[in-house]
Amino acid sequence: MINFSWLKNGSHLRFVGLAFSVLLVISALLGIAYKGLNMGFDFTGGYLTEFTTSKVLTQSQLNDKISDSGITNYILTAQSEQHFQLKQSELQGQWLDSLEDNDELEVKVISSSYLGSQVGDELFEQGCLALFAAMVAVMMYLAVRFEWRLAIGAVVALLHDIIIVVGLFAWLGLEFNLTVLASLLAIIGYSLNDSIIVGDRVRELLRIDSNQQLSVDSVINNAIASTLTRTLITSGTTLATVASVWLLAGAPLEGFSIALFAGIVVGTLSSICIAATLPQLLGLSAENYKLKLDETSQALMDMP
Repeated sequence: MINFSWLKNGSHLRFVGLAFSVLLVISALLGIAYKGLNMGFDFTGGYLTEFTTSKVLTQSQLNDKISDSGITNYILTAQSEQHFQLKQSELQGQWLDSLEDNDELEVKVISSSYLGSQVGDELFEQGCLALFAAMVAVMMYLAVRFEWRLAIGAVVALLHDIIIVVGLFAWLGLEFNLTVLASLLAIIGYSLNDSIIVGDRVRELLRIDSNQQLSVDSVINNAIASTLTRTLITSGTTLATVASVWLLAGAPLEGFSIALFAGIVVGTLSSICIAATLPQLLGLSAENYKLKLDETSQALMDMP
């Protein structure tokens, strides 16, 4: 097993990580505010045409051929070397006629569909409602399970992870669609699990009588050192799985994989630098977990 005993004196690393997390959140918020999200076809609506070609083409080569037909405002996505999707906000059919007239390409339309903007708006609203409901459920669970300082640390860590992932999509201009929204729900679950592991360990150590004389700083460092091996193994195996989906599943799941990969990385960071560190700044102490007796019980305990 990897020895992380050096982390027992690594408080400065946690606070540096907290400062770095704050900078990441500010950067993400700036990206969302100034660049906005590249909303996908699921939310904006429009026309979707899926087709294949007999000749192997790169996306840029096919883009040149489509642009020659004079259409604008479209998004071309390569599903494979001979399988493509074209999305348009308004129907412009001359591009398809131009490609079908090209005998070398032998274009074959697999499917053509239309999604109204009203349906897209409803999907976005329902997705955001699901995200909000998940956050409320998590907050209620944390409020019952932890003392309020640890609960606030876990909630802030969740918000940190969501904001950074959404900000990443804003800065990179990646398509934000239903699969990405679903990945945010998965990130909430993963980050919550990570924060609970650390929070539970902190609570356990604070309740041990022999640790009453230790500073909260030392107790939190000990908790992180004792759980970090489990955290890294869990994160590492999950990242390997997500990376495989990213590399092998193709374009339809690319956004989902990128969001989940980024969420796992920042979720691991936040469980240490926010979920464990913020409660310390809010005044967490061993006194918060001492058993407090009512007046009657205390009087009975004080009797000779």
